[in-house]
Amino acid sequence: MEKAHWFGPMVEDLDFHDAVNKHIRRSTALVAVSTGSGVLGGLLLGVKEPVVHVDWLVVSEEGRGRGVGRALMDEASRRFVRGPGSIEVVTFGADHPGAVSSGARVFYESLGFTPAEAAEPGPEGGSRQIYRRTIT
Repeated sequence: MEKAHWFGPMVEDLDFHDAVNKHIRRSTALVAVSTGSGVLGGLLLGVKEPVVHVDWLVVSEEGRGRGVGRALMDEASRRFVRGPGSIEVVTFGADHPGAVSSGARVFYESLGFTPAEAAEPGPEGGSRQIYRRTIT
C-alpha cells in the first residue's frame, strides 16, 4: 500500500510531517498495523485534561469496515481519557457534502459521540462541527 493512498495529498506536506513527528515524540500517536498489509490506520491526539481531542484519524481503504477506526478510538480512550472529561473531534458539518460520503458523522455517532457546537470552517470553506463523548 502506498502512503499517498491513505494519507492523500498530506503526505507531501511538511507541516503534516511535523505534526506527526510532534505527536510521536509526545506519545500521542497510535498506529494500526496488520502482518502483510502494513499500516491500516493512524490516530493523532491532543491531550489537555479533562479534554482529549482527536487531531486526526485516518483508515486505509483496506482497513475500512474491519473495525480499525473503532479499535484506534477504543485504544485512545483506554490510554488517554480519564473521567470526568470528554473526548472531542471536529468533523464535517451536517450541510457539508463530505458529511455523508465520508461516513465520519455516522462513525462517531456509533461510538457514542453526539453533535455539539459548530467549529471554524474547514480549509475549503465547508462547515465543521464538534462531536463530543462525555466520560464519567
